[in-house]
This record gives sequence, structure tokens and C-alpha cells, in this order.
Amino acid sequence: MKFETVFDDFGTLVFSEKVMKERLPYPVYTQWKQTMSKENSLDRVTADAIAHAMKQWALENGATHFTHWFQPLTGSTAEKHDSFVEPDEFGNPLLRFSGKSLIKGEPDASSFPSGGLRATFEARGYTYWDCSSPAFIKDNILCIPSVFVSYHGESLDKKAPLLKSLEAIDKAATRLVNLLGEKDVRHVNPVVGLEQEYFLIDRDLYKKRLDLQFTGRTLFGSNPSKTQELDDHYFGSIPTRVSNFMKEVDHELWKLGIYVKAEHNEAAPAQFELAPVFTNTNVAIDQNQLVMDILKKTAEKHNFACLLHEKPFAGLNGSGKHNNWSLCTDTGQNLFSPGEKPAENIRFLVFMCAFIKAVDTYPELLRMAASNAGNDHRLGANEAPPAIISIYLGNYIEQILMNLIKTNTTKVVTDIEGNPILGLSYIPRDNTDRNRTSPMAFTGNKFEFRMLGSSLSASTVNVVLNTIMAEALDSISSELDGIKYIQDVRDKGLEICKKILTKHERILFSGDGYSSDWISEAAKRGLPNIPSYVESIDSLIDPKSIKLFTAYKIYSEKELIARNEVLNDDYCKTIEVEVRTLQQIIKRQILPLLVKEIDVITPILNLNIVPDYVTHRLNEITELLNNLSKKNNELAHDFEKVLLIDNLHERGLKIVHEIMPLMLEVRHIIDAYEKISSVDVYDIPLYGEILFGNR
Repeated sequence: MKFETVFDDFGTLVFSEKVMKERLPYPVYTQWKQTMSKENSLDRVTADAIAHAMKQWALENGATHFTHWFQPLTGSTAEKHDSFVEPDEFGNPLLRFSGKSLIKGEPDASSFPSGGLRATFEARGYTYWDCSSPAFIKDNILCIPSVFVSYHGESLDKKAPLLKSLEAIDKAATRLVNLLGEKDVRHVNPVVGLEQEYFLIDRDLYKKRLDLQFTGRTLFGSNPSKTQELDDHYFGSIPTRVSNFMKEVDHELWKLGIYVKAEHNEAAPAQFELAPVFTNTNVAIDQNQLVMDILKKTAEKHNFACLLHEKPFAGLNGSGKHNNWSLCTDTGQNLFSPGEKPAENIRFLVFMCAFIKAVDTYPELLRMAASNAGNDHRLGANEAPPAIISIYLGNYIEQILMNLIKTNTTKVVTDIEGNPILGLSYIPRDNTDRNRTSPMAFTGNKFEFRMLGSSLSASTVNVVLNTIMAEALDSISSELDGIKYIQDVRDKGLEICKKILTKHERILFSGDGYSSDWISEAAKRGLPNIPSYVESIDSLIDPKSIKLFTAYKIYSEKELIARNEVLNDDYCKTIEVEVRTLQQIIKRQILPLLVKEIDVITPILNLNIVPDYVTHRLNEITELLNNLSKKNNELAHDFEKVLLIDNLHERGLKIVHEIMPLMLEVRHIIDAYEKISSVDVYDIPLYGEILFGNR
């Protein structure tokens, strides 16, 4: 088939609803639709029919194998490929794909982290087709989005809890919307837009940096004379080589039905951003996993390395994955849309207050869900929000809510100049400036959660958002239950809003989240400030969290304990790799380079007159050599002691408070040498070469 434009093959690698409608018998398609809407279950005959149509479509598009594509607790994706071909009774090749193979797979459960849910010798685990996310073809493999569970049924992945949380928020939000008088709403779905930031550097330089290869970030390195000072990167011209890379990424994503919409330079040199159109949460997260995969694979084809680490370069902006979250009804209404009269829109006010309550009740969970070891280097830096959770609403919306507390009415607010607006009959979408320092900013009809790290799966943070919001909505619904008349519902709703705002207004903050004043102000308000990721992990097993997640059947207590174990283990192993890598670089590269510097200087000492510069340089290099050797030995000794601590959480805390400061001291010594190193001796790529070498 000949394509006239690049958009003609949009979605050609997706077994979409449109393809299913075209290829499936109508009764089979109807049965699948009923399964999707939870009105019916998928029987074997229907599954066989879908599998046959899916196989034929996949073969026509060049697929040779199929896989259950799932998201284990590593945070990435996993797949085991099975060929469509198998021998018949006569030994002849037969192409077969049954409904059973579509619905269920059996990967090795002992190969993935489980936090003790699976012992090494207990290998059995199962993947089950998630029919709410479309199958697709990647690298000639038919990929079937799936959940991953243990032999005993515990969740071993990121997707199963997400699907449960989607059911919880659907049920809770629909219940409240119905109580507010909109009886025609049958379902409410969270929709998400995930902006993806990343760095793109020359692959040849990447291969010369062991720290980038092994850890994803530079463990040493000083900034060049020019970095972000002139602010000429954000909307500047995209380098031709990078533009060619972006075009291929776009095309690959479009073929997978991903509506990638915007792309541009980011604040730091060699940093870029890609933003898709909003879609249902489950699909959005699957698509983001594909985005990360395609960014990395396409980068290799263009001799680039794509860095998804949250802070690849110290002193420069880090990378995030902004999670834009909202709620939409099956009738097409956005529940966070203020409408023309937000002050009189009881549904909007109630849902806004529910969100405020949810976030202020569980800030520790949100801090945990948005973080990993890499994000600790980013939170609080120039482009990232601080580790303190707060909400920015904008002047108009915040005035409406605050006025409700003070006067028990939402009628009188002021415009930007401070003039009163009676009734607030109209509100422009961009009624206030955008606060980029806020971790949770209301941006017209959605909340932008900016803390999420760029390399992370967005599953956990959306599980938390969905579940805490479901609890807040159910709490409001319980107070509205039994009220017959809509005016009484409205009056009671305003009363509930006032009560919520009075208790939770501390979470609202419109100022500069980067300022030191905010840290002291947040402390006065009683807002938690959790400086490191590892200190937030235990929020998963806090009694409050256990009660929340078990009540909504998102996680069992056993699953929460297991995930706590996995996260602590992941943190410790991440830093262990960093320490080992740093030590290897110091011993095999940096110390020998310092010795070489001395070897270059030594012959000059035999001259009758030795310049003062030479003597000074020799002393300086010798001092750096001695200091680095001593500090590296101290790091090695202290880290070996830390590794003897059996309790992973305690080990992680020791790493944060003792090992990370030591690593920073070591870095400072290397950076000091790098700044004065001879260009004839120092052969490790510098920041300047790496950041400006992609053009």
C-alpha cells in the first residue's frame, strides 16, 4: 500500500477498535464491547475469534511472534516472544494463535522483583490480557498488553493495581456526579497527558563515559563556561541532526496510534521534551512506556544516546514527566472544567475540594510515588518543584474557594486588577499566570503533577491519585446520600466544601516554591518536607495507607509490604552501582591521569630555573591526587560497612545520610582537577563537549 503522507499510516500497527469492528463478526465485536464496559465476561469462543482476527492482522503487518507485554516491578516493560508457527500432526508448519494464548501467558515469576511474594524456586507466574488497552506491533512482534500476577494471585506488576484504581475512581466519581443530579452519567474515567523530558547526546561521547553507561548520570563533571545562562534553549531552533531524530520518532509513534503533538528544546542544552494528546490513563501509561522505548532505540539509529535519568548533569536542569490528570464522564464532560460560572458550578467546586482534601491527606504517598533515587538530585532544582507537596489554583479559583470560607458564599471575587466581579459570570481559561514552581498546579481543567521523574513508570503515581481521590469523593457522597432535593444537595455540598477548605487550605500555595522562605512557611503550616526518596518509601506501609489501599482492594497488606521491600532494595542497588562505578573510574582513569600530569611536570624540575607556575601546579596536582586517593578509600570502607546492614530501609537511610555526602566530596575533588587539567592529558569527555556535541 502506498502512503501519500506520513499520517496515512497513522495507527497501522495498532489492533484498534476500528480494526476490530472491521475484522470481527458483529456478535463477537459486541461481546468484546460488553466486556469492555464490564457488562459481560469474555467467553472462550469469543476469545478464539478475536485471537484469529488478531493473528491474521499481525501476519499481514509482518509480525512473526506474539508476546504478553507487561510491566513488572522493575518499572520498565518485559516480554517473552512465542512464534505463531508450530508443527501439525504431519510435521508441517501451522500458524496458530488461540484464545487461550491471547488471554493467558506464563512467564518466569522468579525473574522479577517480588518483595518476597515469590521465592527463587517458585517460578510460576501468569500474564492476563488487558483488553482495555489495544494490542500493537513493535519490532515485528504482536504485543498484547497484560497484567502480571503470582501463582497465588498477588499483583507482581504496575498495571494490575492501576486497573483496580481506575475502577475505584470510576465508581466513586460516578456516584457523586449522580448525587449532584446528573443521572445520565454511567462512568467517569481519569484522563492523563504525560509530557516526557529527555537528554540527547552524541553516542561516541557517551561510550567514553562509564558513569553514563552504567548509571545514566554523570558522577563527576564541572559545567562549561556556557550552560543555561542566556536562556536561549527553550524555544530555540532545534539542531538539524536532532530534528531528523524527532521526525523518525514522530513517525514511529504515529504508526502506533500515539498522538504525539508537541516537541521542543528544553531549558538545558541537549535537553528536549515530547508531549502527546491526553487519553485514558491506562492507555496513556502504556503509550508512555512505548515513547521511552522508541526514544532510546531511535537515538541509537542516529548515533545518539537518549538519557532518561532525572539528573544526568549536575548544575543543569533535570528531566521530569509531567502527569496532567483530570476526570471525564462518558457524556464528554470534564469534571474539573470551571464552566462559564465556576462560582455557581457546584459540581466543579465539590470536585476541586475533594482533590484538595485528597492531596493534603496523603502528601507522603505522592512524594513516594513520584520519586526514585535519581529524582532526589532533581527535586528542588531550577525546573523541578520542591519535595514539599502543595497545590496552586490560580488567583480566580483560589479566591472563589477562600471566599466560601469567609462569607459562606462564592459570589464576590475580584479580577486581576482587584475589581469586584459579582457572580463571576465568565472566567477566561488562562485567568492567571502559570506557576512552574508548584508540584501540583491547576491549569484550566486539569492538575499538572510536575514531580514525577522522567525515567519512572507513571503507573504508581496514578494509582495513588485515583485511590486518594476515590476516598475523598466517597466521603462527600456519604454526606449527600439520602438528600432528595437538588437545592438541598447544593446547599449541603457548599457546606461540605467550606468544611474541607477550612481544614485543608494549608495545602494551597501560590508563591515561589523554590524560595527558602517557602520551606519555613511550609513547616509552620505542618506540611511534610521529605528531603530524600528513601525516607518516603515507608509511607506505603503506614497504617493510613494500608487502610486506604486495602479498603479499595488496590493492594493487600502483603502486597504493600512487598512493594516497600522492592523499592528499598531498588534504591540500595542503584546507589551500590553508582559507588562501584565511581570507584572504578577513580582507580582506572582519574588517579592515573593525575599521575600522568605529574610525569609531564617532573622533567621541568631538572631545569636550572623552575618557574613558579610549575612548582605551584605540581603541588596542586599532588594535593588533589592525595586527597582523592584518601577520600576514595574512605568511601570504599564506609560503603562496605553499610552493605552489612541487613534491613534494606536502614541501609538506605545510611546511604542517604553518610554515603551520598561522601560521594559528593569525591566528586568535588575530581571536578576541581577537571577544571585545571591539561587538554593533552585529560581524555574524558567534558560537559561542554557532551552538551553541545549533538549538533
